[in-house]
Amino acid sequence: MHTWKSKTIFFVLEGLNALATSYFYSYVFFLLRDRFGFGNLGNLSAAALGGLVYVLAAWQGGRFAQRFGYFTALKTGFGGLAVCLALGALVPSLPAVLLVLVGWTATLCFTWPALEALVSDGVGDGVLPKNIGIYNVVWSAGSASMYFIGGTLYETLGHNSIFWLPALVHGGLCLIVMRLGKNPVHTAPAGPKAAAHPLEAAALTQPVSPRTFLQMVWLAIPFSYIGITTVIAIIPALAKTLGLSTAQAGLFCSIWMFVRVGTFVVLWQWTGWHYRFRWLVGAFAGLTAGFSLLLLSTNLGLLVAAQAVFGVSIGLIYYSSLFYSMDVGETKGEHGGLHEAMIGAGMCLGPAVGAASLCLAPASPNAGVYTVAALLTCGLAGLIGLRVRRAE
Repeated sequence: MHTWKSKTIFFVLEGLNALATSYFYSYVFFLLRDRFGFGNLGNLSAAALGGLVYVLAAWQGGRFAQRFGYFTALKTGFGGLAVCLALGALVPSLPAVLLVLVGWTATLCFTWPALEALVSDGVGDGVLPKNIGIYNVVWSAGSASMYFIGGTLYETLGHNSIFWLPALVHGGLCLIVMRLGKNPVHTAPAGPKAAAHPLEAAALTQPVSPRTFLQMVWLAIPFSYIGITTVIAIIPALAKTLGLSTAQAGLFCSIWMFVRVGTFVVLWQWTGWHYRFRWLVGAFAGLTAGFSLLLLSTNLGLLVAAQAVFGVSIGLIYYSSLFYSMDVGETKGEHGGLHEAMIGAGMCLGPAVGAASLCLAPASPNAGVYTVAALLTCGLAGLIGLRVRRAE
């Protein structure tokens, strides 16, 4: 069994990984705008390409971690990220940047499933919710902080800093994991066959099973990342429309990320949302409304309100997906990979639909937003339909 203290290093690795990955992925779309003249169509297409790679690689990353060990997966991921980003720093052409985006996305998938499993595996049932809560707060705080200051770093250190700065961090992370020794092995308690993982009492008093809740969040999480990835890809053009510099965009457009951090803190401390469908469906409705208002409004006050709704909604959906993935079943590395694969599906589908809409209706600059909003509405209907069918 891993003790609580032995988990601390994994949270450190997670936080540094979040800082490095957030800087590259959030600001590569600003680089594509500034260096290669990409607008919404170009950025959405690039985001869809990255999402396609992510959905194909994430599940395999989780299976790799489960089969060969979590430390092996981390060394592969961190080392691969450093190499990919170093290539981007050395070769500034558009094909090289897109190749880096593809390679970076694929190798990233070796890191998150392993980190999720490391903080969840081998802990008591009372500790699991706490560890997942800390995990969510750490990565989201790292991502929000880097988006907040990333625009200033981008303008101060230069465009190429989105490559070399994260590469240095990932290289350091790889060295740290190498010093941790052999892969940790979770040993089951001695004696008779171990009892099944006990679920919370709330899980057994609902009209639908815990397994159905897991299926519902695996439906919901792609749609939350449909919204997230579309927002991140469109923000450079939105910032230009609002007259915001890259640094100002990082400051203003990070509000929803900090709201997500606050949401994670609340959900970590208060567990009344566990296995309650009304919270999940409310978050999905808020996701749809917040997304639409965020990308269609030009009033700064409404944009702040939209970011608040958006941040709370995606926070609850993500937390639900990760918690149920770790709580239902014992293959945490593989479940972590499936959780990440569902994220990848959203990362691909949302930008792809948005880009296709702009191709079909080039005269309407908001065609992509309308189409993605309609897609989110369909997802909400699907979630309600799944709940109704499973309760019959």
